Amino acid sequence: MTGIQKLYLLVPLAPLFGAIVAGLFGKAIGRAGAHTVTILGVAVAFVASIFIYQDVAAGNVFNGTLYTWATSGALKLEVGFLVDSLTVMMMLVVTFVSLMVHIYTIGYMSEDPGYQRFFSYISLFTFSMLMLVMSNNFLQLFFGWEAVGLVSYLLIGFWYTRPTAIFANMKAFLVNRVGDFGFLLGIGLVAAYAGTLNYAEVFAKSPELVSMVVPETGWPLITAICIGLFIGAMGKSAQVPLHVWLPDSMEGPTPISALIHAATMVTAGIFMVARMSPLFELSETALSFVLVIGATTALFMGFLGIVQNDIKRVVAYSTLSQLGYMTVALGVSAYSAAVFHLMTHAFFKALLFLGAGSVIIGMHHDQDMRNMGGLWKYMPITWFTSLVGSLALIGFPFLSGFYSKDTIIEAVALSHIPGAGYAYFCVIAGVFVTAFYSFRMYFLVFHGEERFGHPHDHAEHAADEHHADAHDEHDAGGDDHHHGLAPGQKPHESPWVVTLPLVLLAIPSMLIGFVTIEPMLFGGFFKGVIHFAEHHHAMAELGEEFHGAVGMALHGFTSLPFFLAMSGVVVAFVFYMVAPSIPAAIMKTFKPIHTLLENKYYFDKFNEVVFAGGARLLGKGLWKIGDQTLIDGMVVNGSAKAVGLIAQLSRLFQSGHIYQYAFSMIIGVFVLLTFWFSRG
Repeated sequence: MTGIQKLYLLVPLAPLFGAIVAGLFGKAIGRAGAHTVTILGVAVAFVASIFIYQDVAAGNVFNGTLYTWATSGALKLEVGFLVDSLTVMMMLVVTFVSLMVHIYTIGYMSEDPGYQRFFSYISLFTFSMLMLVMSNNFLQLFFGWEAVGLVSYLLIGFWYTRPTAIFANMKAFLVNRVGDFGFLLGIGLVAAYAGTLNYAEVFAKSPELVSMVVPETGWPLITAICIGLFIGAMGKSAQVPLHVWLPDSMEGPTPISALIHAATMVTAGIFMVARMSPLFELSETALSFVLVIGATTALFMGFLGIVQNDIKRVVAYSTLSQLGYMTVALGVSAYSAAVFHLMTHAFFKALLFLGAGSVIIGMHHDQDMRNMGGLWKYMPITWFTSLVGSLALIGFPFLSGFYSKDTIIEAVALSHIPGAGYAYFCVIAGVFVTAFYSFRMYFLVFHGEERFGHPHDHAEHAADEHHADAHDEHDAGGDDHHHGLAPGQKPHESPWVVTLPLVLLAIPSMLIGFVTIEPMLFGGFFKGVIHFAEHHHAMAELGEEFHGAVGMALHGFTSLPFFLAMSGVVVAFVFYMVAPSIPAAIMKTFKPIHTLLENKYYFDKFNEVVFAGGARLLGKGLWKIGDQTLIDGMVVNGSAKAVGLIAQLSRLFQSGHIYQYAFSMIIGVFVLLTFWFSRG
């Protein structure tokens, strides 16, 4: 291996080393040792990623096998790396956001008894995601895919003494298993019909796969493969109806909420579909399916953000909505726009989550926005960085979210893929909804009257089943903290280990879109990595109309999305700053709709009754009929009764009287002679 190729190994292995040391030797090295070794591991990975990026930018791409695990006929199971422009972009995003989260965790988890364990988990999470994005074959992709799922299970249920956390991590694990079933079917079809798991070899054979059908069904093979793979992405990237786990993942500590929702795990599905663009481009049916699912998620999950009162859950539903935007971009073959939005979103969403965590620290672990207000003067750094994150999220011109979000909306408008009309309505309406719930949160938390430091009686508390459990995170770790600020107490700005990552994330949230839009979307950055069919020309048309980042932003001030976003901000200001009686009146007037949103469209209830209830009935039936009646009743007890019956019959012939034995022998001889002569 060359010097630069040795760095490829260093990127995933440095965080893995930190995770092992903090996990196995946490007590010996103490808290300072645990955070030092894990932060150093991720920092080394980030610096190495910068050098690798420079090498890739110079035109050097690596695609090679590091280790052959097993060979079965012509099928090889290997560990290998594919390092190209898409990989290196993901490596930089994952390592940078993870580094910020590691630093932030020092302040956020300072009083938690599971400090070393938490650092071990988040470092292991980073390793898993890096193995996923660097893979050059489906086997290693699946390893990273399952590893991030496993570590997310450990992190969501980090406070394992709290029943809601255990319920949430089990829910995440089970829902992802549903998606992974489809993912495995897709990989299985690839292995069966392409005869290889290596990306490059599968893509080379894709023209042959187009002409094949799945036996017994008549389905086009390429469509079945793509939809199977996308069902896996629906689980990981939380698309309707496999989205239900993601809001509940807020039961984990805030740093992991930022890591799961910003740069890792939920973006895995988006990355995977972009990587598989040579396959998806061959099936318009699969693209249409992707488009409709993404559009539905983008709009309808945004509506749920409007009725949330927990600060972290508002940001969680905004993640669901933004993942929908990325999926819509994939559906209209704008793969580069999808991963561009993935990158910009990673920075401003991590910023919003960590900002929410800073607010929670300042409020003594109270997460209810109705108990906040006027925090801007007590927490100026958190206030300003949260404003930057909110403006980036709603797509304010010149900020990073504007460039990626507007590109997606324009790409959908130019697309002719079935479902594009519905998708355009969803993404346009979603602009207003996003601006409304984002600035509802911003105004309730940072402006208006101060509602903290005295008792509150919210009528809606009864309807919010999670509120009581979400109130104090650290309390679940065993500490005895006060919930919220005591009378007379004032909020306080967070320590520098919390505010420094906020500032460092605010910088790319403002600038990264402006700097990178031209090379990533209309230059040659993804050339040879992301593929487009000739008749899918939305991005090519946008490229002809593009006249630089400044021109796009200036034009953005006159566009429909800008007016919709500003309308959302104004409506939020009027509703929550000027006339708070209006939303209360609307809620009363449209009570059925509010109830529908409060109950999250009853997805959880449906799953509970149909799937969980069905499983309970099936389990009860198997226990009653299978276990008690068949196994215990017939097999175990039945065989014992049969032996007892034979024993009782045998006793009749074992009496000890010679005349009975003689009589039995004569009867036996008579039966044998009868049988013999009857045969003759």
